[in-house]
Amino acid sequence: QVRVVESGGGLVQAGGSLTISCTASGISFDTNAMGWYRQAPGKQREMVALISRGGSTNYADSVKGGLTISRDTTKNTVYLQMSSLKPEDTAGYYCKVSQIDYWGQGTQVTVSS
Repeated sequence: QVRVVESGGGLVQAGGSLTISCTASGISFDTNAMGWYRQAPGKQREMVALISRGGSTNYADSVKGGLTISRDTTKNTVYLQMSSLKPEDTAGYYCKVSQIDYWGQGTQVTVSS
């Protein structure tokens, strides 16, 4: 059974940094690309960062200023490092298994002014 669990969200002050994690079960990073997406209430879900099965990364042009997506294959975990956070970054952040469009439950990131 596929399972992805996001963690690490919370409240951070504007300009601060935060790293969120996605731990996956039932998949392999050798065969599955992963992505981070975010969605604010009443808004469309949007792509933030992607990491391919080969480890290459891509970022949304609008949010690539302070982002790093990485993975630890030994822990089957994908990370999203965020810096210089702004209130408009407030959203639920979701981990996606690309090939099967499987989503985690999300972790909330709230950036205060």
